[in-house]
Amino acid sequence: MKRTNIILAGLWCAVLSAVAQQASDVTMQALREWQAGTTVTLEAVDAYGVDRCFAAEEIPDKVWQRMQGKTYTENPHIKRNDLRYIRVLHWDYDNLPHIGEMICNKKIANDLIEIFKELYEAHYPIQRMVLPDEYDADDERQMRANNSSCFCYRTIAGSKTLSKHATGMAVDLNTLYNPYVRRRKDGTLFVQPANATQYCNRQATFRYKITKNDLAYKLFTKHGFRWGGSWPKYKDYQHFDR
Repeated sequence: MKRTNIILAGLWCAVLSAVAQQASDVTMQALREWQAGTTVTLEAVDAYGVDRCFAAEEIPDKVWQRMQGKTYTENPHIKRNDLRYIRVLHWDYDNLPHIGEMICNKKIANDLIEIFKELYEAHYPIQRMVLPDEYDADDERQMRANNSSCFCYRTIAGSKTLSKHATGMAVDLNTLYNPYVRRRKDGTLFVQPANATQYCNRQATFRYKITKNDLAYKLFTKHGFRWGGSWPKYKDYQHFDR
């Protein structure tokens, strides 16, 4: 019986080792293929190389194809070579690294790499960072999912004026918990995303909230960005632009 137990224990250890190796292989593949939205292990990140996880490059063909008719349409203001694809890691409250991606203007690409690397080193929580094309460039949908993003060729909500996002010069961070808020003429509030009304109370305590004491605020403003939470006529708590 004792010998049988030893054999079974050995087999169980072998199974666990195989499972662990398979999980490591999966996370390494996610890093090599840069599968944004994937949770990875610290061991895989260390093996892959942290510095390799923070980079800006010209937009790969596969990414460019994903963007067509969604975040990008032909226009006279911004072209492919004006933009960059950035790769970053970010933490969430699960205390694990996540693969992130973003399209931005090449003018701010290096700034964003520096900002997101400092946020990562500080374990600053960002829930999700994938391209808005995953939501068919529907801003309401991606904000409800608390997605953080930058480029989307669109106008400012409720106007015909191009947004700073249309040139890749604005970043929206943890969007559900840091909504856009404007008071209408009749006194009611216009809130985006529409399910974020409870987060309009900036005196309340909740996760992901951006304030002037927040590290994201300090880093973005240090790099010359304006914060929408400081604007007088309306508030855009998720928004940083330059």
